[in-house]
Amino acid sequence: MFTIRLHKLIFFAYHGVHTEETIVGTKFEVSAQITFAETKKVEILTDTLNYVNVYAIIKNHFSEPVPLLETLAQNISEEIYKVDDRITSINITIDKLNAPIINFIGTVGINYSKSFS
Repeated sequence: MFTIRLHKLIFFAYHGVHTEETIVGTKFEVSAQITFAETKKVEILTDTLNYVNVYAIIKNHFSEPVPLLETLAQNISEEIYKVDDRITSINITIDKLNAPIINFIGTVGINYSKSFS
């Protein structure tokens, strides 16, 4: 098994349930781990998962606002899974870096894990 990782990607987007979030937007930090079964020795790009393609999927989903981060993570996972049938699991973490909470310092976010058989 191999796991490719995209770590601490930063996107500016308009996800959120509050009207202010959909107008003003905010920064998000995303990390993804995709585990896949190798079928042979990995010697060329097609023997592995191309993280450039995974990045493009994640970036595309950040340009399409959705109210809930949970929905966003599920949508991203579903599309990544379609890329390669060797994928056995996907783990995505999405943090909202500037949550619209009065007097709040920190981040809020979700982690989503999905296993495929």
